[in-house]
Amino acid sequence: MFPTVNRAGFAVHVKAGAIIFVIALVFILPGSVRAQKRIHTAFFEGTDYELNVYRIYGKEPGKTLLLIGGIQGDEPGGYLSVDHYADTSLAKGNLIVVPRANFRSIVAKRRKINEDMNRKFGEDPKSNYETEIVAILKKLISESDCLLNLHEGSGFYSAKWEGPHRNPKRYGQSIIADVDTYVDPKTGKTIHLGEMARFVSQEINKKIKNPRNHFHFNNHRTQEVSSLHKEQRKSATYYALYTYGIPAFGIESSKSLSMEQKIRHHNLTINAFMDRLGIVPETPGIKLERPVLNYLVISINDSLPVVVKDGQPLSIEAGDTIMISHIESNYKRGLTADIAGYGTVSDIRKKISITKPTKIIVRKDYYACGSINIKIIGGGKKLVAEAAVSDQKKTGSGILLYKIKINGDERIFENEEHVKLVKGDKVEIVDVISDIGNPSEMIVNLKGYVGAPDNNTGEDRGYVINTGRDLWKSYSLGKRGKYYQMIVENNGDIIGKLFFDLEDPVLKYVVIGTENGELRGLTPGDTALVDVDTPLKLFDISTNVVRNAGVKAFIAGSDAVRRPVDIGKPMAINNIANSDADKASCSYRLEIERDKIFLGSVTLNCSRETHNEK
Repeated sequence: MFPTVNRAGFAVHVKAGAIIFVIALVFILPGSVRAQKRIHTAFFEGTDYELNVYRIYGKEPGKTLLLIGGIQGDEPGGYLSVDHYADTSLAKGNLIVVPRANFRSIVAKRRKINEDMNRKFGEDPKSNYETEIVAILKKLISESDCLLNLHEGSGFYSAKWEGPHRNPKRYGQSIIADVDTYVDPKTGKTIHLGEMARFVSQEINKKIKNPRNHFHFNNHRTQEVSSLHKEQRKSATYYALYTYGIPAFGIESSKSLSMEQKIRHHNLTINAFMDRLGIVPETPGIKLERPVLNYLVISINDSLPVVVKDGQPLSIEAGDTIMISHIESNYKRGLTADIAGYGTVSDIRKKISITKPTKIIVRKDYYACGSINIKIIGGGKKLVAEAAVSDQKKTGSGILLYKIKINGDERIFENEEHVKLVKGDKVEIVDVISDIGNPSEMIVNLKGYVGAPDNNTGEDRGYVINTGRDLWKSYSLGKRGKYYQMIVENNGDIIGKLFFDLEDPVLKYVVIGTENGELRGLTPGDTALVDVDTPLKLFDISTNVVRNAGVKAFIAGSDAVRRPVDIGKPMAINNIANSDADKASCSYRLEIERDKIFLGSVTLNCSRETHNEK
C-alpha cells in the first residue's frame, strides 16, 4: 500500500502578481515522522503588503490549525499574539501562521486601506491588493482543519444588556461563530461550533482571575434573516465554514484591556483550541520589550554598503540614490523603513534618488523605533560611501557584517554566525560591511578554498564556490568536511569569522502517479509496481536542499540510457519499453542527484499481471 496525499499538503506561491502553484506534499510513511517541519513563504515580496506565511509541522501527524492576525490593522493584540507562534515547535499536528495579513494597514494603524479585508471573502468585483491577499488566505483555509481569526473588539460582549459597554452588540472577550451547529451538506458531518467555543471559553476563563474579563460564546447567526451581523457573510470565518466545512471562529479580545492582557488572552485561546484539536505545542513566550533600531545597512549610488546607526546622520549629494538592504533590530518581523517624502510606506530594497533633506523612519508594525537623518551636502564629493566609512571608523563600534549570496540569493550575516548549507550549494562572498576599517583593505579568506591557484592571495571575494566540489576537506574544522571557517583580517589582525556548516544532500521522498490516479510516496530504496501503458509522472521531490536548487531526476531502463525527468511531465517509460516483452517484465530506476552528487533512487517494476489488470 502507498501513502496518499492529504489536502493540507498543497501550497500556493504568489510573487509580484504572478501565480505559481507549487505542490508541497506532506504525508506519513511507515515508521517515519514528518517529511518537513517548517516552511516560510513570502508572498508579494518587496511590496508594501508583503505577506509572510509560516507552516509548522509536528513530529507526529495531526490536524492543521490556521491562525490569522492583523487582517484589520488597528487591532495589534491579535497580530502580536499570532506572531509568537511563527517560531514555535510542535510535537504533534500542524500550524499555518499568518501573523500580519494586512501589513499595509498595520503600518498605518488603520482598520483598512482600500476596503475592509475581512469583508472580501464573498463575491467581490473589486480588484486591489486586498483581493490578492484574500486569494492566498482562501487557499490556506482550504488546507486547514480549523480557522482562528484574531481581532480586538469594542467593549465587552454579553448575551443580555448590562450597559452601553457590555451588551449583545459589543464584541470584546468573545469567541464568535456564524452558527451554533452546522451540518455540512457535502459530507453530512455535524460541526458543533457552539460546543467548541463554550469548552474553550470555560478552559481559558479558569486562568482569567477577573470574571468581568471572561470570554463567552457569541453566536452571530449570520445566515438568519434576523441576524445583527449580516455583513459577516463576507468574512473569513463564514467562507471557511460554508465553503470548506471547517469550524471557524473570530477571537475578540477587548480593546479596553492592556496590551499584555490582550496578547495573553489570545494566547490562552489559541492554546486551548490547539489542545482541543490534539495539536501539541511548545507554547511560545510573550515578548513585549520596546522595539529598538540598532542600525541600517545602506548602499549609496550602488557602491560599498555602509552601516548607519539609529540617530546617526547620513550625508549625500542631491540626486544620489540610496538603497536600504537590511534592518537590524531586537525584533525579526514586522519591520519597515520609510524614506519620508519618497517611495511608499516600505522602502527597503528599493533604489531611491534623494534630492532634498529627509529622514528614514524605521517602524516595528506601526511603532516608530528609530530614525536616520539624511543631509544634502555640496562640494562635488563623489566617494560618498567611502566618506561614510571613514566617519564610521571614528566611532569604533566594531560592527562587522557579511554579504553572502547562496544559490544567487543575497543575505546579510552577522559576525561569528553559522551559515547552514547543503553540499552543492553555490556560495559567493560578495563583501564585508564594517565600521572597524575600510573593507576594501581587508582580506576575506575562506579556509579550504583557493580561487586563483596561480596567484593565491587569500582573498576569496567575488568567486562562486561550489560547496560540493571546491572545498578541501583537510582544511575543514575537525578535518571531516563538515565545518569551514571564513576569516577576515585587517592589517594582519583577525577581526572576524563566519562559519559554514555543511550537511550532505538528502533525498526524503519522491511522489509519482498518473494524471488522474493515486499519488504514491516513495522513499529511497523503495520498489513500486507500475503499469507501463499508463503515462507515469513525477509530481514532487523532497530533499533538504532549499527550493531543490540543482536537484535533478533521471529515469534509466534496461538500455542503460539515463533520461532527464521534469516534475509534472511523463517519465518516458513508454519510450523505453518498446516491445511487448519489455512491457511484460521491466525494471526502471528513478535516480535523484544534485550536481553529480547521488541522493538516492527508487525502483519501478512492471509485470504481465500488472499490465493485464489494466
